[in-house]
Amino acid sequence: MRQLKHHEKKLLRKVDLYSWKKEDNLRVAQVLRRYHVQDKNDYIAYNRICGMIGKLSAKLKTLQADDPFRVAMTEQLLQKMHDLGIIDTKKSLQKADDVNPSAICRRRIPVVMVRLKMAETLRVACTLIEQGQVRVGPNVVTDPAFLVTRSMEDYVTWVDSSKIRRTVQKYNNKLDDFDLL
Repeated sequence: MRQLKHHEKKLLRKVDLYSWKKEDNLRVAQVLRRYHVQDKNDYIAYNRICGMIGKLSAKLKTLQADDPFRVAMTEQLLQKMHDLGIIDTKKSLQKADDVNPSAICRRRIPVVMVRLKMAETLRVACTLIEQGQVRVGPNVVTDPAFLVTRSMEDYVTWVDSSKIRRTVQKYNNKLDDFDLL
């Protein structure tokens, strides 16, 4: 075996070859790639939120099942997570334990745009958002990390001055003569 060069020795000091499986980097990289999360800090924040939800549900489970405080807090937690779109049903506290960062990533605006068939891929959706082509309600969104709740999902549209909006209206024969000016 040949002698390692200086820069190779320096790199080997930084990398621990025995504990790389413990670091969970592979799963994180897969989620970042699948949902086109550009900033790893967003994923870290989503992971923290999931941890807090798990802690809260664990503390609620320690209370008596018929405790009115537990019932009220469980209902509030499940209602909030259902309104955000993180869980599908509000049936049990077990759903709160199963929340993972992927569930939050599925509520990002590029993923919602692909699901609504406004963009073909996540990369195209991110580009359109960063260009300022998309609005949610009256507000223009330029951050791909914007989380869309269930109630806001119906209000994701193109900006009024967008050429994409004009092309879609022209295709559907709904282009107004006033818009041509």
